[in-house]
Amino acid sequence: MSAQPGLKPSLRFGQVVIGPPGSGKTTYCQGMQEFLTSLGRKVVVVNMDPANEGIPYSCAVDVVELVTLDDVMENLKLGPNGGLLYCMEYVEANLDWLESKLAQYSDCYFLFDCPGQVELYTHQSSVKNIFSQLAKWNFRLTAVHLVDSHYCADPAKFISVLCTSLSTMLHVELPHVNILSKMDLIEQYGKLAFNLDFYTEVMDLTYLLDHLAADPFFKKFRHLNEKLAEVIQDYGLVSFVPLNVQDKDSMIQVLRAVDKANGYCFGDLEERNLQAMMSAAVGADFQFSSTLAVQERYVETGEKTVEEEVMEL
Repeated sequence: MSAQPGLKPSLRFGQVVIGPPGSGKTTYCQGMQEFLTSLGRKVVVVNMDPANEGIPYSCAVDVVELVTLDDVMENLKLGPNGGLLYCMEYVEANLDWLESKLAQYSDCYFLFDCPGQVELYTHQSSVKNIFSQLAKWNFRLTAVHLVDSHYCADPAKFISVLCTSLSTMLHVELPHVNILSKMDLIEQYGKLAFNLDFYTEVMDLTYLLDHLAADPFFKKFRHLNEKLAEVIQDYGLVSFVPLNVQDKDSMIQVLRAVDKANGYCFGDLEERNLQAMMSAAVGADFQFSSTLAVQERYVETGEKTVEEEVMEL
C-alpha cells in the first residue's frame, strides 16, 4: 500500500460485493472464498459491514473493530439507516486504519463484504470514496452487485431492480458485474413470464410493459414505466449473470466474468498478453476455461505445476 520511494506498489485484485439486504452477499463471500481457495488462490475476506454479526467465513479484516452500528445507534440516537450512513462516513474518515490492516496481506485476492443499504451505492458518496482510495492503493476491483432472482417473477419489481442496478453502476464507477443470486430457489416464487435469457440479457422491455398493463394497479403508470424502460435500454449497460452458489459451473461462470472485468485473467504481476486482451475484447474465452480446468486438476492431483500445464495448452 504505502510504497517505498522509487518502488511501484504491486497490484492486488479483488471484488467488492454489494447489493440490497438479503441478496446473499455474505453467503456469496463464503462460497467464493471456499471456491477460490480450492483453485489455489490466497483469499482475504474483508468485512466492511459494521452491522454484520455472526460472520460464517474466516474474516481477516473486520470493520467492526473500528466502528459498530449498535454503538452508533446507542450513543448518537440514530436509527438503523442513519447509523449505517454515519458508520461508513466514519470509515472514510479513518482510512489510515483500513490501510494498515490491508497492508498486512500481500500477494492475496481480496473479497470486500459490503453493507446492504441501497442508498450507499446510489446517492451517498462515502463508499464510493472508499473504493476510489482502494484504487489509489493499487487495488484492481470489480463491483459484484447481487440481486435476488425472485424479482424476475414480478415485472414491476424487475424494472425497479434494473433502475437500481443502473444507478449503482453509474455511481460506484467500478468495473461491474450484476448477478442474479439464489437461482436454485427461483422456481419457488412462481413461473417466469419469459425464458431466463430474457432477464439476464435484459431484452426488449416492452414485453414486460405489456404484462404490467394487464394489472389494473399498474395500468395507470404505463407511461412512467415506458420512460423507465427507455432509460434502461438507452444506456444499454445492465445485464446479469445467474448464480447458484452451490453449483460449481455457476461459480466458474461468475468468476470468469469478474476476472475479465478487473483484469485478473491477464495475469497477476505479469506482463499482459496483448493477444489475450484482444481476444477478450471480442468476447472470446482464449483458453481461460482450460486454465481453470488445469488449476482445479492441479489442486486435486498435484502432478504438475499450473505454469507447466498452461505452457502445454
